[in-house]
Amino acid sequence: MPDFDYLAIDTRGQEARGHVVAPDIDAARATLDRRRLYVVRIEPGSAPVARGRPLFGLQLGRPKMSAKQLTLFTRQLATLSRVSPLEESLRTITRQTEQEKVREVVQHVHSGVVEGRRLADAMAREPRSFPPLYRAMVAAGESSGTLPAILERLSTLLERQAEIRGKLLTALAYPTILAIVAMGVVTALMMFVVPQVVEQFDTMGQELPLLTRVVIVISDILVGWWWLMLLAFAGALGGFVMALRQPPIRLAFDSWLLRIPLLGRLLRDLHAARMARTLATMVASRLPLLEGLALTAGTIHNRRLKLASDEITESIRSGGSLSSAMRRAAVFPPLLTYLAASGEAAGRLDEMLERAADYLEREFDRFTATAMSLLEPAIIVVMGGVVATIVLAILLPILQLNTLAGQ
Repeated sequence: MPDFDYLAIDTRGQEARGHVVAPDIDAARATLDRRRLYVVRIEPGSAPVARGRPLFGLQLGRPKMSAKQLTLFTRQLATLSRVSPLEESLRTITRQTEQEKVREVVQHVHSGVVEGRRLADAMAREPRSFPPLYRAMVAAGESSGTLPAILERLSTLLERQAEIRGKLLTALAYPTILAIVAMGVVTALMMFVVPQVVEQFDTMGQELPLLTRVVIVISDILVGWWWLMLLAFAGALGGFVMALRQPPIRLAFDSWLLRIPLLGRLLRDLHAARMARTLATMVASRLPLLEGLALTAGTIHNRRLKLASDEITESIRSGGSLSSAMRRAAVFPPLLTYLAASGEAAGRLDEMLERAADYLEREFDRFTATAMSLLEPAIIVVMGGVVATIVLAILLPILQLNTLAGQ
């Protein structure tokens, strides 16, 4: 069906541009008249197309907004929608956005709204940028007439999630870099320094200490077979990734992760805090609890936690309560279960879930701060011990030679 580009004036006297699909130009004008748009110019055109055009029969795909860009867009839309119509708010964001891919996504959503679609339906045209949970909350806001308030809650939710991600990355960055540098130093010592020193020991004619012989063997293996070790590591990593694609193996591995003393608690609390805050936002937005649980479960990567969320959904669908379903799942912190039960009893579930999320996030902050403060010196001590062992292995033959010379 033909597509027509138009320039029109809306009832507020604002300029409106877009495209409309219609059998002919008269039908296009009639469609715009029904939208209460005064047509200034209309001509045959083409609908906005994705940047990723088919190349040799392959579709490259549309651009995608990152989590940071989606958070900023939501905050801008929440602010502008309180003081201006939705179509104008989207047009303003499109004009002031500097990133090309974000501008293309928002422009596509804007054109959908101009065509008469609901905002959630227009966002559904960009599923890679707007996840189902996001679109469901926007749809609830449109249905209840509280879209600005829903967007405000959404922006707060995304900002809190971004804050947690930032804290986690900040906490892990320094220990990771420290470990990589330390391993690089040890590898360089074993591959370049130790072989040079060993050449000096060949003329001694004495049996080398055990520690020195062990270090020399490890050094010879690294120098002569480093490529085979890399291939073995890559093969093992590839086999591990392929094995994780099998549902039973992935479920067993994710369950094992949750049983690790420190990492298991971190994963459990992170999931519980995210789930509690998301459900609190959805309940406060008057979305059905079952829909919220189903959409939240789709964002969980740990198979054991996802299975527990699915079990909770089925339990509530059968007539059970959220707190009792959480208690039976046995993977959620007791505090979350207790506050959920208190919220259900008092009719303030959203408030209690919000408090549980705040507490779990504070616990996560304290836990990561403590764990990272212990991990950093542990890495330094371990790597220092390895370097000291290498140095001692080099010094022992020298000391043995001095002892023999003194006799």
